[in-house]
Formats: sequence, C-alpha cells, structure tokens
Amino acid sequence: RRRLAPLNEDNGRFLLLAALIAAYLSAGATVFSALESPSEAAAQLRWNRTLHNFSRIFNISPPELRAFLRSYEAARAAGIRVDALRPRWDFPGAFYFVGTVVSTIGFGMTTPATVAGKVFLIVYGLFGCAGTILFFNLFLERIISLLAFIMKACYERQLRRSGLLPSNFRRGPAMSGVGSLVGWKPSVYHVMLILGFFAITLSCCASAMYTAVEGWNYIDSLYYCFVTFSTIGFGDLVSSQNAAYQHQGLYRFGNFIFILMGVCCIYSLFNVISIVIKQILNWVLKKLECSCCPKCHKSSTRLSRRNAITPGARLRRHNVAVDTDGQYDSDTEGRRLSGEMISMRELTASNKVSLAILQKQLSETANGYPRNVCINTRQNGFSAGVGALAIMNNRLAETSDSR
Repeated sequence: RRRLAPLNEDNGRFLLLAALIAAYLSAGATVFSALESPSEAAAQLRWNRTLHNFSRIFNISPPELRAFLRSYEAARAAGIRVDALRPRWDFPGAFYFVGTVVSTIGFGMTTPATVAGKVFLIVYGLFGCAGTILFFNLFLERIISLLAFIMKACYERQLRRSGLLPSNFRRGPAMSGVGSLVGWKPSVYHVMLILGFFAITLSCCASAMYTAVEGWNYIDSLYYCFVTFSTIGFGDLVSSQNAAYQHQGLYRFGNFIFILMGVCCIYSLFNVISIVIKQILNWVLKKLECSCCPKCHKSSTRLSRRNAITPGARLRRHNVAVDTDGQYDSDTEGRRLSGEMISMRELTASNKVSLAILQKQLSETANGYPRNVCINTRQNGFSAGVGALAIMNNRLAETSDSR
C-alpha cells in the first residue's frame, strides 16, 4: 500500500495562513457588523421618514419622488454634483485618474463612460499596473539597501567604540576576515520599526495638509491617508476635487508627492510585516511538528533511508560544509530531492553543482575573496524566489530557519 506523502513546510504554511486569514475575515466582519449595522438601520429609518414627510408636504407621489432620486443617483455616478466641481476629464483630472488606475487605488469617483474608453482602460491597466508593481519592488529594494547601509555604518561605529573593530577598518575583501561583520544583515524588526515610523510621520504630515486645505477633521484625514496609501481606495473621501483652491498648483503637486511616497512606503511596510507573519507561521509549524506522534518521524526517517544513493542529501551535506552563513529559507532553498530512485538528470545536476562549487572556491581563493558559497541544489530563474518576498529574504536577517 502506498502511503500519502507528508505535508511539506510550504504547503503547511500556506494552509495555516489560509485558515488564519479566514478567521481574521470572520472576526473583522463580526466587529464591523456590530459597529456599523445600528448606524445603518438608524440612517435608513431617518431617510424613510424624510421621504414620507417630503411627499406629504409637497404633494408628490412616492413613485415620482423615487424616480427623481434614481435620476439624481445616475447623475452622481456620472460625476455631476450640486456644488461646482473641477472638470473630471481635463488633463489634470485624467492624470489623476490614470494615477489611481496604475497604482490600483481606484477611488471610483471617475470612470470611463464610453465603450472605447473602457476597452482602452483594460489594455492600459494591464501594462500600467504591472509596471507600477515593478516600480514598487524596485523602490523596496533600494529603501532596504539604504537602511542596511545606514544600520551597518551604525553597527560598525558601535563596534569601534567597544573596541571589537580596528579603527583603520575599511569595507572590502581585504578585511573580510573580521568575524563580527561576516554575513551581517539588518534585522527585519528594526527595518519594520523604521518604516513604520516613517509611514506614521508621512501620514501625519499629509493629514495636516488635507485638514487645512480640504476642511476635513484630522481623523478623517488620517483615515483618507491610510485608505489611499494602502491602495484600498474606497472613494468616500477624495482629495483635490473642488473647483478651486488657494495655491492650487502647489497643492496638486504636494498631493501627488504625498500619495506617491505614501503608497511606496506602505507597500514596503506591508512586505516587511508579511515576513514577520511568515516567521510566526514557521514558529507555529515547528510547535505543531514537535507535538506530533514520534512514530511519524521514525517512519519518515526509515523511508528517507530506503535508497543507498541520494544525491540531494549528499549535495545538501556538501553545501552545509561549504556555506559559512548557514542561512536558508524554504522559499530560497532549492527543492530537496525525494527518496525515489536516482535518475540521470538528478545525477547530472548534482555533478554540475559540485563542479560549480569547486570552480567558485578556486576562483575566490586565487583572487583573495571570502569563501562564502551559497549554491542551491537546483538553480534556475526562480530558485531565489520572485517579487518582494525574495527581496526581503535576501536582504534581511530574520528570514532563515536558523533564527
């Protein structure tokens, strides 16, 4: 009888996260329903009373009044308001619209009404959203590099003060033997605190501007900043929509800069928080693994030793002996070979990687570089992961199983 394969770490993390998200959604729906449902019922009761009184006072039948209100709703959806507003489809308005499209904010206050506009939006949004996500990832990579440079400089200064680092220390291959800085990476928690502080400061400054210019109260301005910067974009509050402002050009420029920097910063912060959530999931999985029956571990050990030749295991042992950092993550580590019979493809891949390790060692030894080798079992274009999560795994410290 064939036994079912045990659930690996990636699938276990995925299922655990899906269960937590479902519970999180249910809890959020319960809280919002309890908070907002009474207010909605009271507003509906007041509106019905207003309609009844208006129909009675002005002698208008309720069907005619409701037909008029439907026409008003259609006009409002088309962008028509009672008060004078700025033109929706002049160049500044259209630029504001495409900015909300490619950044996936999608306020909804302006939508294309023609068939040609809707078709063009599909094509335009496809490439625009992809390019903007790439821009966000590049911004994330550079902000992490900047923070890492600053934090490493502070770390070196602290080591100099404590006497653990020579005063004439300079970065480079020649000084790679200093053990205190080999493999050093910034802490994901420190980066999260810095990005969080910067996001809060940026939101407070933007809220002060919106309060002064738009006339909103400060809480509404903070709410608008979070909804916009996180690209939720409800559209109940939208900035720069009045017909005229004092210093209108300066305000539009400041609004654009605040939204751009806010979206980039919150996007980076969300990705750092996702790494922390992943660490929590790994901790939960390890606790669940420790509580499993010991017979499962014994049976899986016997199955893994069924074959005498397992190039994946041999290569992993060789990698552990060569790699000085020893930091791996389930997303960046090469896929482990199973306990099945060896194939020529696996044997060829094993020989190629062994040869690559040897060549890298010889080259680094000849040139005087540190012998820090980190080559995965099966290297390909996706071996180090893709997207923002791969950037965080490669540049931050608390992303490996060794922590």
